[in-house]
Amino acid sequence: MLKLVITPPTDDLKRNWAERLQESLPEYRIVLAQNDDETQKDIGDADAVFGWVAPAILPLAKKLRWLHSPQIAPPADFYYRALMEHPVVVTNPRGTFNDHIAQHIMMYVLSLGRGLPDYMEAQRQRRWDPDARKSRYLDLAASTVLIVGVGGIGQETAKVLAAVGTRVIGVDARWEYDVPSLEKHQPEELDSLLPQADFVVVTVPHTPETEGMWNLPRFQRMKQSAFFINIGRGLTTKLDDLVSAIEDEQIAGCALDVFEQEPLPKDHKLWSLPNVILTPHVAAKDADNIPERQFEILLNNARNFATDRPLQNIVDKSIWY
Repeated sequence: MLKLVITPPTDDLKRNWAERLQESLPEYRIVLAQNDDETQKDIGDADAVFGWVAPAILPLAKKLRWLHSPQIAPPADFYYRALMEHPVVVTNPRGTFNDHIAQHIMMYVLSLGRGLPDYMEAQRQRRWDPDARKSRYLDLAASTVLIVGVGGIGQETAKVLAAVGTRVIGVDARWEYDVPSLEKHQPEELDSLLPQADFVVVTVPHTPETEGMWNLPRFQRMKQSAFFINIGRGLTTKLDDLVSAIEDEQIAGCALDVFEQEPLPKDHKLWSLPNVILTPHVAAKDADNIPERQFEILLNNARNFATDRPLQNIVDKSIWY
């Protein structure tokens, strides 16, 4: 019999999943560890883990062959050196909210392209102002969108944009999706592509290579009329540089769902800059079908693991995704 340990923190969702996994997988013993002491006790003979295995606990896991991350982009300390060197196969729940985040991106694109922040400011002031929009109107059918990170979210966004006639350019280090309407490029081409884009949409995860990749020199390569959108991870973008670029009118504005520091401090300049849309890391929050999609990936992978079939969503541990 195989053993799968679910590590803390323990919540109602994990309890429900543990019960459902046990009902669906009689070939497994599902153990829901309530705290770190229980994890240390149970992990010694575990074949699989759902959750995080801390560096101090990994040496105790003598049989561990499969680790399923609860998050697509977990905190930076999830992938430590010993785990990366360990033979355990890591999987994650990617692909479960591509459509929801693509819709959030489209909200940003349409709002910025149509000048909605300016009209909303006029509305708050109860000011009837047909000329409230200060930035250039951008017709999506005549615009170019550069998507940096064309994984599941990026490819879904590209399909939606292509449907309205937008030219879509993509940059990715590991092309997994075939999107016929998208122009494919490699990361080393990024700087030469930035001047072409009316919108730069960033969906890349946080890795040692992507940390701080969005900085002042990159913003300076963008069009003055272009907008920057980040819905990937906050640590990829230097916010002080972004503020400088907007204040100096090197770019027209931005929309962010993720930030270097969360929550964003109340005194941060971004709150009051024009053509800025800020949402508090909620792009896929409260979508009813996401938890069930994530459970199905975990369940299917558990079935595949038990029968030596290929696992879904294997992570390249060396690059964290």
